[in-house]
Formats: sequence, structure tokens, C-alpha cells
Amino acid sequence: MNIHFFILILLPILIHLIPPTFSSPLPNPELVVQQVNEKINVSRRSLGFLSCNTGNPIDDCWRCDPNWEKNRKRLADCAIGFGKHAIGGRDGKFYTVTDSGDDAVNPKPGTLRYGVIQSEPLWITFARDMVIKLKQELMLNSFKTIDGRGASVHIAGGPCITIQYVTNVIVHGLNIHDCKQGGNAYVRDSPDHYGWRTLSDGDGVSIFGGSHVWVDHCSLSNCRDGLIDAIHGSTAITISNNYFTHHNKVMLLGHSDSYTQDKNMQVTIAFNHFGEGLVQRMPRCRHGYFHVVNNDYTHWEMYAIGGSASPTINSQGNRFLAPDRANNKEVTKHEDAPQSKWKNWNWRSEGDLLLNGAFFTRSGAGSSSNYAKASSLSARPSSLVGTITVGAGSLGCKKGKRC
Repeated sequence: MNIHFFILILLPILIHLIPPTFSSPLPNPELVVQQVNEKINVSRRSLGFLSCNTGNPIDDCWRCDPNWEKNRKRLADCAIGFGKHAIGGRDGKFYTVTDSGDDAVNPKPGTLRYGVIQSEPLWITFARDMVIKLKQELMLNSFKTIDGRGASVHIAGGPCITIQYVTNVIVHGLNIHDCKQGGNAYVRDSPDHYGWRTLSDGDGVSIFGGSHVWVDHCSLSNCRDGLIDAIHGSTAITISNNYFTHHNKVMLLGHSDSYTQDKNMQVTIAFNHFGEGLVQRMPRCRHGYFHVVNNDYTHWEMYAIGGSASPTINSQGNRFLAPDRANNKEVTKHEDAPQSKWKNWNWRSEGDLLLNGAFFTRSGAGSSSNYAKASSLSARPSSLVGTITVGAGSLGCKKGKRC
């Protein structure tokens, strides 16, 4: 067989046929919802007793510590939701990025790419502020944490982050923006392998067949395709405390209506701020189970939460501020199906704050007043969303001070 034919034609096809094997769906996702709500409620009860507490259980797990810089790995114990078991590089050594340069095939020690492709667990930090313009997609290996705290780190102006068929990844504290397509090039994904990559979509963070992934406290904007997309059987994901701005199709969760392996997808979307200049897909869901809790939606042009192929969407304690345009007040969009079909999709809203005429169209079990709740968030928590999400996005952490 001609080797170029294999690399260019057959290999991309074979890669797409590899089944993601890293994680099975939890049989009772409502139990995870209950655990999230319990952590939120415990954190809220601490308000007034611990002065730095915000009611955000992720932040209250580590941000009160003035020695966070010496206790960085504590972060790995702070996730909630479906991605709570993502340990990243907790059990490995520290690796410090000292060089903002990039080589997609032969990365130099000290560069970000050299760290993320290593086979062993690593907790990756940055020696100083830097802007990293990648030559090609940054292909992460399993058991990696990219921790931007203590520096202003921008991944911008080139291809960005890809989490493909790997597990246990934490991405924290980065500014990810102006991401471009990469591909039609060789890219290294481990110390002993590099391969030909076809054209990428130009996502900020692309999760493809990945599992146990946590994206937290990042600021994302203005990428070619999605800001965060998870497809092809990805699962066990938490997307939290991020600040999304200036983008059209913000977040796609599920590859296509026909890709039924995404029925295993389970994603928690918590404490994010969906801000100015956003249009749609916050998120757009297919097939799986999606818990959307205590997010602040201050801008959308078309809709906020949409989906197709019968996803379960559990919206709790969010704040939805509708745009002024009369035709875009609806939070939800049931896509690619007539009402006779989508009326059976399980979309529910519980304790959401709907402002400026916003309305949420429930369906399936979510529209029934007799729905048996795993755990209830009262209407009051949504009034605290502004406080809970005030620190969304990358943080300006300084050594020796609370972050």
C-alpha cells in the first residue's frame, strides 16, 4: 500500500472508527445533580462565616488559601459534577513553561507543547505572562493539568487546544481566543508518535472522544468554530467558571443527530458567564444528559440553550436576561424536529430567573409539575448568580494573596 495514501486517506477514517473506551456513562445522572446541589447549598450556608466564601463551591474549595501557589494541586479535588473525577496531572511532577515558542513536530523542552505531549502525569504552570501562538493544534496527552494561575497566559492567533481520545485533563486559568484552523500538517501527540492531521475546525477547546475533562476559569472568545465543543462519545465533563464573549456558535455538545454514541455524554455546565456578543449554542446539545446550573446569561442574539436528537437538559438556578428584540425572548430552541417529536424531549427548568420577557419552553418530563426531583433548587439561588459568577473567566492571581 502506498504510504501517502494510507496517511492522507485511510488513517483519518480509521481514527474516526476507534470507539472511545475511557469512561462509561453513570447509570443515575440525577444522583450527580443531587451531589452538585448539595455542594452548592453547603457552600451557601458558609456565607457570612468565612469572609472569602462566595457560595461557589469550586472557588470556595481553594481560593480562600493565600498559599494557593504552594498548594496548586489542591485544585484537583475541587471539581463538581460529571467531570469531578478529572485529576489531571495531580499525581505527577510540576513542569514550567518558560518558552512561548512552538514546533508542532519537534517541540523544545520548556515549551507548552513539549509538556502536554509527555506520557507521564504533569502539572503544567507558566514562568511569566506570555502569548502563545501555536503552529498547529495542541494535542494533549492524558493526565495533564494546564494551570495558568499566577500569569496572564493567552493561547491565541493560531490553532488551539485538542483533547482527543485521552482522559483526565484539567484546563484552568487560560485566555483562549482568536483560534484558527490547523491541519494538513504533521503534529506530535506523544514523545514517540507524530501523525498527519487533516484540517481542524478552529475550536478554542475541542474534546473528541475524551473523558474526565474539566475546563475551569478560562476566558474564551472569537474562535473560528466553537469556543468549547465536545463530540464523538466524549463524557464525564465539567465546564465551569468560564467567561464567554464575542462569538456565534459558543458550545456544541454532541457530534450529529445520527451519532448515537453521544447518548453516553454527560456534561455539567456551572457558574459560567455567557456575556456580550454571543449569538447561540450556550450550549447546543444532542443525545446525552446536560446539567446547566447557576450560570449567568446576560447576552444572546438568537437563543441560549438548544438541542436536537432528544437530549435531557436540566436547567437549575440560572439567570436568563433576554435581549430587547421581541422575536428572541425564548431561552430554548428545539431544533431539527417538529413539535410532535420534541414535546417528548426531557427539558426542564427549575428555579431559573427569567428577565426582560425571557421564557423557557419545557418539554417531556420537564414540563410536568409531578416530576420527581432528585434535589430541588429554590427560586432564591438564581438571585445569587451574579455573586457566584462574578469571578468567571481567568483570574489575576498573585502569589501570597487570596486569588
